[in-house]
Amino acid sequence: MTQPSRCGWCGGELPAAGKLGRPRRYCGQPCRQRAYEHRHITSRAGLDDDAVVVSARELQDLQDRLFALRCAVEDVQTALAEDATRPELAATVRNLTDSVGTLDRIWVAARNGAPVSRTPR
Repeated sequence: MTQPSRCGWCGGELPAAGKLGRPRRYCGQPCRQRAYEHRHITSRAGLDDDAVVVSARELQDLQDRLFALRCAVEDVQTALAEDATRPELAATVRNLTDSVGTLDRIWVAARNGAPVSRTPR
């Protein structure tokens, strides 16, 4: 059996393994503890191990951003269908890019204990 090369919690590099004992799954005690807490909480709540829990506010925020993205895509489609001028098309594509830019920075909760990264509104 080969040893995994990444921590099962944070994804960081695992230290070199010794020849005895079970292969390491976590890079250290903090990650092992966070993984245990996660398994314990999800088990007690009857959730799958890979479940993600977000507040209603965070879900609404994500839905709002996705709606804005959908609107921006539709604006580009309309501009193309109506033979918009180059500056008009550039403006709609810039709006689309701005809408997408906020979605790729959404972090609901960090797994490694680092501060949670939030996208500015």
